[in-house]
Amino acid sequence: MSESNHLVSCKSRLFSWGGYSSNFLTKGEMPVTMCRLNLVKGLGPVLQIAEGWTVDLPENVHKVLDERTDRTWPTTWFVPRLNGSGAFKDVYSVMSNWGANHGAISYGHIGADLITLASMLRIPVNMHNVASSDIFRPSAWSSFGMDTEGSDYRACQVYGSLYS
Repeated sequence: MSESNHLVSCKSRLFSWGGYSSNFLTKGEMPVTMCRLNLVKGLGPVLQIAEGWTVDLPENVHKVLDERTDRTWPTTWFVPRLNGSGAFKDVYSVMSNWGANHGAISYGHIGADLITLASMLRIPVNMHNVASSDIFRPSAWSSFGMDTEGSDYRACQVYGSLYS
């Protein structure tokens, strides 16, 4: 994990209307996938995916950063897998393209599965760092152009949503 000097902080949201709050720190070196479903006016849902790893920070660094948010929230320090271009050129590019300052984190690199599910539900994927050799999209998607993310948008528009 050569990118471990660059990271993204992910904090869970505390639900003030009920439920339990937990405070924990995720240990480093776990493979994880962060995703976010953005609702874009005039377009609908759009999926973002970032595969990477959890990382450990020195205790004094973690403490300073952790105290800048609600101390009852769980903390996961995350570094995405970078590819040197586009939204995954560097960590700053990932965060600049990310729909908000949070997302949902799952154990394991499951981005390819999320992309397949999104195509089945006709939800375009506008950013991901999954290797193209790992991705399955319906064969009809190839009729919508060679840019795979752009073809997501065009295919989803033509076929229409499967949800209402």
